[in-house]
Amino acid sequence: MKRTLLLPLLTLLCTTLAAQGQSRIETFTVPSTILGTEKTCTVYLPAGYDASTEQYPVLYLLHGAYGCHTDWTRLGDVQRIADDAIAQGMASRMIIVMPDAAGEGENYAGPHMGYFDVPGWSYERFFFEEFLPAVEQHYRIRGDRTHRAIAGLSMGGGGSAAYAIKHPELFGSACPLSGLLDAFPDGSNYEDVFVCSVVDNSPVKLLRGLSDEQLAAVRNVRWWVDCGDDDFLYSCNIRFYALMRERNVPLQYRMRDGGHTWHYWRTGLEPILTFISQGFAESEK
Repeated sequence: MKRTLLLPLLTLLCTTLAAQGQSRIETFTVPSTILGTEKTCTVYLPAGYDASTEQYPVLYLLHGAYGCHTDWTRLGDVQRIADDAIAQGMASRMIIVMPDAAGEGENYAGPHMGYFDVPGWSYERFFFEEFLPAVEQHYRIRGDRTHRAIAGLSMGGGGSAAYAIKHPELFGSACPLSGLLDAFPDGSNYEDVFVCSVVDNSPVKLLRGLSDEQLAAVRNVRWWVDCGDDDFLYSCNIRFYALMRERNVPLQYRMRDGGHTWHYWRTGLEPILTFISQGFAESEK
């Protein structure tokens, strides 16, 4: 009798899973008039996306220096981590967009590496004027700030924090992970044009220059900052945390055991997905 009942149940389960489908990774290319070329991003689509007409919240997940848009899938295991978090009820079903800010040189270096505008290469302008609108028109994304989050590691952590400080009207949550949040540590060998762009757009510098009105808008962003105690960027993360507290900007700050490694970033991704999902859920109340 039990075996007779079990077979239909298993069949029903398999049919349900098949209907929902699996998550998948794909690429999407955006032609740019501003850059005079095209840029490709990697996109995570949650299970059920293809079978539904639902609109989804979105996370823009930025890579680090000497990396590219495939880093989070090749090295960060983003698909498995997101699938598991969603399956366990720890995260909302969301679209994860991984932009490309790589240079054209060896190891993705060169004057075009980075998330900010430099002479002859206006990446930040491209991101907000061309890339974000194109992505959100192509995919079924809920295009309001409460359902849009940004995060990133290292250089991408600095980029995510700077973007959220400059555009708090666009992002409900910002989550720099091992972020380059202030001036470079001594001994940096980065190319000068990149150094200048990072120094000019340092989240600490930006935060210090905000008016009261601008600060009020930044306080509406939900902030999560995470950096390892053995990370060479720990001191700039502490400075950012202290300044946020000084300027009365609420944030969650985590310092775990670890360094500037993919192991640290992989283990830090699920809490970020949970944190931003809580923000998505709060907007529904």
